[in-house]
Amino acid sequence: MSAASRVLLLGGSGFIGSSVAAALSARGMALTVQTRRLARASELSVLPTVNVVEADPHDEAALARLVPGHDAVVNLVGVLHAPFEAAHVELPARAARLAARAGARHFVQFSALGAAMTAPSAYLQSRERGEAGAHRAAEGSAMQVTVLRPSVVFGESDRFLNLFATLLRWSPLLPLGSPSALFQPVWVEDVARAVVHCLTEPAAAGHTWPLAGPRIYTLRELVELVMRLSGHHRPILPLGPGLSMMQAAVFEHLPGRLITRDNVLSMRVPNTSETAFPFGPAHDIETTAARWLGAVRMADPYGPARTRAGR
Repeated sequence: MSAASRVLLLGGSGFIGSSVAAALSARGMALTVQTRRLARASELSVLPTVNVVEADPHDEAALARLVPGHDAVVNLVGVLHAPFEAAHVELPARAARLAARAGARHFVQFSALGAAMTAPSAYLQSRERGEAGAHRAAEGSAMQVTVLRPSVVFGESDRFLNLFATLLRWSPLLPLGSPSALFQPVWVEDVARAVVHCLTEPAAAGHTWPLAGPRIYTLRELVELVMRLSGHHRPILPLGPGLSMMQAAVFEHLPGRLITRDNVLSMRVPNTSETAFPFGPAHDIETTAARWLGAVRMADPYGPARTRAGR
């Protein structure tokens, strides 16, 4: 299979998609970036070789108009909270079927570490079903399906480390559910590099690749890392399994839904991989995240002293 040159990114204006689009554009690939709202993709529209299109990926007619003319389709659409069926199960099967019918040679499906029908959460089960649907849709065609299973992805615009940085800045105490949950965070630019590799190296296509960083952390260790980098030190109140579910039961009904009970169930599965990052060394979170979380500390050099003084 030759390298892709015309690529459709579904969900390409999100946190991960923006980095993937920039990386592919830098390689000179012609990109169509699907977004639901053009305003979200204003930064991508200025990239050379990028065409941003507003469309609903769940509208089959709209999707059928987007797919033809591309030799690869990358599906980045995903949601953290239920319902999962439309985004994680129906869309991969539909997009892969339309891609195969249009003559695309490659379909890349984003999934998650721990995806399995035997997993305790609906989220992880839906990710496995989405992978299976994409593979079934490609049967009998020349299209190869590659699955990428990242751990939690961090970056300057993430909703993971930055969420904790915000909570630590304003909360005098952090009640932390599932403090022993295991993660192997991977930098968003390394994830983008993986997509480039899969679309340009024929030997990388047609496989399922775990994408994880170089080190495993508990959730508590990650929060403590954010504390060190940002300078906002707060007491942590670790919650056991029962209290973690109770906390999530309350939060899932609040605006923004910081966490749900299904998220807690997902965290019972280690978000880790025994396989090293497959496309060269991955960046460590301490050095990389310090680039932006450290800026919070530098913006207020007296922040730690104020915290210790109770001001």
